[in-house]
Amino acid sequence: MPNETANRLKKNINKILLIWEDRVNKEIKAARPQDTMALRDSLPEYLNQIADALSNTIDRTTARKSKDKLESTRVGKRHGEDRTGFSDYTIDQLITEYHILRQVLCDVMEDEAPLGAFEREVIVSSIEQAVNDAATEYSDILKDQREKMSSTLTHDLRNPLTSAKISAQLVLRKMSIDDTSVPKMKLIIKNMDRLDQMITEVLDASRLEAGEGMPIDLRPCDLDQIIREVTDELSVENPDSFKLESTGNCQGYWDENGLRRIIENLLTNAVKYGDENKYITLSLTQDQISAKLSVHNFGNPIPPQDLSVLFEKYRRLKSGEDKTGWGLGLTMVKSMVEAHKGSIRVESEKDKGTTFIIYLPKDPRLTADVQAKPAPQVPKAQIEEHRH
Repeated sequence: MPNETANRLKKNINKILLIWEDRVNKEIKAARPQDTMALRDSLPEYLNQIADALSNTIDRTTARKSKDKLESTRVGKRHGEDRTGFSDYTIDQLITEYHILRQVLCDVMEDEAPLGAFEREVIVSSIEQAVNDAATEYSDILKDQREKMSSTLTHDLRNPLTSAKISAQLVLRKMSIDDTSVPKMKLIIKNMDRLDQMITEVLDASRLEAGEGMPIDLRPCDLDQIIREVTDELSVENPDSFKLESTGNCQGYWDENGLRRIIENLLTNAVKYGDENKYITLSLTQDQISAKLSVHNFGNPIPPQDLSVLFEKYRRLKSGEDKTGWGLGLTMVKSMVEAHKGSIRVESEKDKGTTFIIYLPKDPRLTADVQAKPAPQVPKAQIEEHRH
């Protein structure tokens, strides 16, 4: 009878606790030095809850079942929170503690009498609920801790870096053009810019690891002006590398800094992987509701098997294994495009080269995601071309 099983469980709570704790200390190395265990501290109460669930003398109303589930959730969450305080603990070890509990509980109970299908189902379901709650709480707290650490780290690093860069720029302005130290000072400023970019990418990595989208600040801006400015800036180090094709003024509500990062990343990638003897073409067309931006370069095509994983975190093509960076650039690009309710796709063939194509709604606040359909074809005469 279920009631007899409930009484047997309550009678053996201390025995279950002792066996479970002994096995945890033997099988989970991280548990040995701990003076307290959240699950152990709550275990008597938790086992009593399971006993009540097994009992046929307690009114199992919907309200009572909900209360028991809340209590089980509280135990699981408390256990998950406790484990985040110990650096040696992993989520696998946390889950193993519950697996051990289930084994010990069933073994002790069946020493006296076999468990029926209903009784085993009650025990397994209760422990599964608790372990899910513990694992979720554990993951959520660690995610919050990583976010706070990354935000604090990037903020603390940026302050002295910004101060140093401003000082270097002031010194550079006071130097005469023929000063032999000018190239070195420019190199210092360039490396500071690179460090600032790497700090930004660390913060991006934290957001992406947490499953968050890129934060954006939508304001009126001109995409045509943005691509011209970015192309001009990159042309200083890469003269005669870019060809710009644009239909002209392209107003929309976008995050200007976010679009700059998208364009800079795609153009920089095209320089790294493209044919240095051929132009990289940046094209902009538009209709009333959307803009189409594409970056094309000639060179070795992206292998078909790599196209499907191109935007995944920390992915690198074999051709780029000797390049610097975190392997997060294209992941950031995709996340930023999606934050604007847009879409991105890639075409890469041996004789045609590689093209990244982005579709952006002109007002992401008012539209659903833009599907990968081309903007209307614009007659060649209406496209203004510039070479950098």
